[in-house]
Amino acid sequence: MSNSHTADSLTQRLEHGQRFWASEAGKALIDVQRACLGPVIEGRSGGHALEMTMGPSLLGLSAVPHVIEWVPTLTHAEQSSSLICPPSELALPDACLDISLIHHWLEHLPDAEQTLQEAARVTADHGILIILGFNPLSINHLARRLSPGRQGARRHSPSQLREWLAFVDFTVERVDYCGFHCPIFCSSQKARCRESWETWGRRLNVPLGESYIIQAKRKQPQAPAERVKFGVNPTAATHSLGVARGSSRSATYRAQQCSVHQTSADHNEESKR
Repeated sequence: MSNSHTADSLTQRLEHGQRFWASEAGKALIDVQRACLGPVIEGRSGGHALEMTMGPSLLGLSAVPHVIEWVPTLTHAEQSSSLICPPSELALPDACLDISLIHHWLEHLPDAEQTLQEAARVTADHGILIILGFNPLSINHLARRLSPGRQGARRHSPSQLREWLAFVDFTVERVDYCGFHCPIFCSSQKARCRESWETWGRRLNVPLGESYIIQAKRKQPQAPAERVKFGVNPTAATHSLGVARGSSRSATYRAQQCSVHQTSADHNEESKR
């Protein structure tokens, strides 16, 4: 694998992230992410999808018949047809995917913009690009700042990703927040309190959830507008300026003028005689 990211460094990042997703906090967050992602993909039942995930599969239970798993090395491949390549150089043709999903990888890659650009490249015009990331303004992050298993992860805000997506001609259709829990008011044993925070947070879509889900689509080119022509004679428009001046009407007018001048000249000549 020839890239600025070696297979070893990508493997370390993946294993580092998987330790969190295997923890109780990670499992709880992945459950609410699946619940929030469900309405986004439930209407898509055909085509191909690419999944770049730090944790367990999110598209495994979807109706998409062909889900391609991306992994940095063969060791982590769970499918016989896994895609193994640098994340910034996806070995896929342009516009071939109905769904491209990036699950928390952008936070662990120094060239996150290139990876996002590649994901946009392989997404079809009618497809959807889905990005899941940690919210830098989440209640949990602001309360603790540091959290086990996520040291070193750089949180990108939805507004920053909106700018990156605009650069590759993608527009954000919707941003959903999930993972609402406040350690100040709800302890780990108060499940009812956490469920209440999650219910109201997702219902109001408050931008304070632990995670966000961005849905983006390629900008569709606008149909060219037909230019309006004012006061143009279709018949005369096909002639050049010289031909238009030599039209039959102008020739008749000049013939009449010549006849008048000739009659006046004859009259003067007759008077002299």
